[in-house]
Amino acid sequence: MAKKSSIEKNNRRRKLAKKFSGRRSRLKAIARDKALPTEERFAAALKLAQLPRNSSSTRIRNRCEITGRPRGFYRKLRMSRIALRELGARGVIPGLVKSSW
Repeated sequence: MAKKSSIEKNNRRRKLAKKFSGRRSRLKAIARDKALPTEERFAAALKLAQLPRNSSSTRIRNRCEITGRPRGFYRKLRMSRIALRELGARGVIPGLVKSSW
């Protein structure tokens, strides 16, 4: 089980990213548009830099929904390999059979 603080920190990042996603995308579009004047693009880049760092979607870490483990993460199932194996062995996940010989 991951530290509760790490899980909560990641959840805060998710909320911030969702809150600022529209503003970030607009500012990025302005900053990248070569047709606009340089001053306007530079101002957009400065405004983008003033937004909270954790509002960037790249700072979000994929974590297991069950254990909070950051490594060995399966995106489709939103859980780690260890949790997947455990639930598969118990027969909780439909269609998944853990083989053993």
